[in-house]
Parts: sequence; C-alpha cells; structure tokens
Amino acid sequence: MSHGHHYIEPNKKNLLISVLLNAGITLAQFIGGILSNSLALISDAVHNLSDTMAIIISYVAMKIGKKDSTVKNTFGFKRIEILAALFNAVVLIVISIYLFYEAYLRFLEPEPIKGKTMFIVASIGLLGNLISVLLLHKDSGHNLNVKAAYLHLLGDTLSSVGVIIGSILIYFRNVNWVDPLLTIIIGIIIIRGTWSILKETLEILMQASPAGLNLKEIRSELEKHPDIHNIHHIHTWRLSDNIIHFQCHADVNKNLRINEIDKIRIDLENVLHDQFKIDHITIQMELDTCFEKSTISNGN
Repeated sequence: MSHGHHYIEPNKKNLLISVLLNAGITLAQFIGGILSNSLALISDAVHNLSDTMAIIISYVAMKIGKKDSTVKNTFGFKRIEILAALFNAVVLIVISIYLFYEAYLRFLEPEPIKGKTMFIVASIGLLGNLISVLLLHKDSGHNLNVKAAYLHLLGDTLSSVGVIIGSILIYFRNVNWVDPLLTIIIGIIIIRGTWSILKETLEILMQASPAGLNLKEIRSELEKHPDIHNIHHIHTWRLSDNIIHFQCHADVNKNLRINEIDKIRIDLENVLHDQFKIDHITIQMELDTCFEKSTISNGN
C-alpha cells in the first residue's frame, strides 16, 4: 500500500542559475589563484567546483530519479540520487586531502602572493556564492542533494570571506603563511560538510533503519490492536532520503475471514502512516505460522 508521500520538487530554474554562477566563479578563482599564486584561492575554486558538481548531480539525479519503474528496476531510479551524493562526497574528501598536502609544502617553503588580485577574485566569488545560497535556501530542507549543494555553498561563502581577510593581511602585512592556513581551514570545512552526507548515504545504501524510527515503539503501537496477537520480523529502510519502506508479519488472535483480515491490515497501515509517516507498507498477515516471533528476524 502506498499513500501519496509528501515529495516536494526542487526549483529547477534556481538550480540551473546556481550551476552557471558557480561554474563562472570556479573558473575565475582557478585563473585568479594561478595569477596571484594563492593556494587558498585555488582551494576555494575547488570548493566552488564541488558546489557546481553537487548541483549538476542533483539536477541529473532528479531527472533520472523521475523515470518510471521497469520490470528490472521495480523500485524505479530514486537511488541514483543517493549514489550521486555518495560519489560527490568521496571526490570532495580526496581533493581536500590533496590540498592539505599542498598547504603543508607551502608552510615549509612560503611563496610570494599577489594580495590585490587575490582580494578582487575572492570578492567576486563571495558575491556569486551569496546569490546561489539565496536561490537554494527554500529547497535545502527537503532534498538531500539540494541540501548537499546548499551546505557547500554556505561553507564556500564563509571560506570566501576568509580568503578576502587573508588577501588584506597578505597585501598590507606580507604574511604569506596565511594562505596555506586558509587552505587547511577550507579543506576542513569541505570535509565536515561532506562527512554527514557520506554517513547518511551509506546508511541508506546499507538499508539501515531511518534514524527517527523506533522499532520497539512501532511494534507496541501495532500490537495495541485488539485482533493482533504479535508483530514480528520488522524491516524498515529508505529508498531515497525521503521515501520510507516498511514490512512486517502480523499474527492475528483467531481464524478470521479474509475481508476481516483486510480490515485489520488497513487499520495497521493507517497507524503506520498517521503516527510514523511511513508511506510504503507491506504487512504479511498470519495465524501462528512463524516459529520465531522476535521483532527483527535473524538471518533472513
């Protein structure tokens, strides 16, 4: 049984504008980083590239995720979004580690940096990021990929501010070690933002129970039904970040007719939907056929 679940489609036009803005900023910062010899600008460009990638992936994943189910892919293609978010997270962590290494070399041998160029380019980056953050703010609450893109952009706004302050210090005080220091801070921001997404995507792919669901509580709620003797073999997982699936065996008290059984099943489905916001439900009704009655079945 599937109730209409509350999926809100992200705004595609805003995503597209963000992609174009970020692609432009990324290019400007890479060129600016090379011209000014600033590693912090290059790492900020990578941060921006990661945003651009995250948004492109969100966009493509949304397109593919909407494709209908097939005989081979009976669940449809929603998981593409999760795989895309996972891929993006891994790439970001790898790039950040490389930037740490580059920053370490710069600490050992500081290089001269053009503070003025660095300042101008970082300011352009900040402006573009702020516009993108405003565009994606609304959709970040209910879509994992848009949330990923939004978090990157938010972090990038902060790192651009850091690079601007750094460029001022380098220009007036000639303290070139500020540049690799900023690079490390930006890398940490990237990894922090990415880690939670990596964790969540892995949980979804491992079919882990959604964090907010208490299986013991669900079991006791369902067992309050007067005709139910026992609920066991519960499985619950997420198909994507907002689609929860649930299945269980429900043991009835006595031998009932099929239309009475159906009525009980619908009662149970309503409890799951109304109290626990679960949309995709499969309940196997039975009369004392399972030998093992634990909440979670071992090994099957």
